Amino acid sequence: MKKYILLLTIILTSFSSIAQHTKESRKKIKALKTAYLTEELQLTSSEAEKFWPLYNKHEEKIDFLRNKGRIEYKKKIKEAGDLSKLEESDAKKLVLLRLELENEIASEKEDFNTKVSKFLSYRKIMKLHISEREFARKLMRKYGKGRSKKE
Repeated sequence: MKKYILLLTIILTSFSSIAQHTKESRKKIKALKTAYLTEELQLTSSEAEKFWPLYNKHEEKIDFLRNKGRIEYKKKIKEAGDLSKLEESDAKKLVLLRLELENEIASEKEDFNTKVSKFLSYRKIMKLHISEREFARKLMRKYGKGRSKKE
């Protein structure tokens, strides 16, 4: 009995440390992205004061909508046992849900652009879009290089 309790404790501790590591990694990436965008956009202190609260809220909404779709997809596929076993009606609902979420994301992006255009030039907004993509590419290259070295 003691062995099972010890084993269970070790497993739970491992999961907890993995979850903690993931949270720390996300925080680190967010900090790197903030620093990168700050440097690229060259915001004035007045612009930064208005920009960052809006941007952070915007990012949270986008992440929520993306995760909502992923969670629902995984849940339905897991319930079916496999994608090939998924009912056609459920597959249709998931496809429609994805389209709905993509529309909500587009609407959120449009709303964000409208809000920041009140104090940022459209050149800076374009620079933001480009810089976000560049950051994502750099991040992917970094992780890609890290994986190829490990394999």
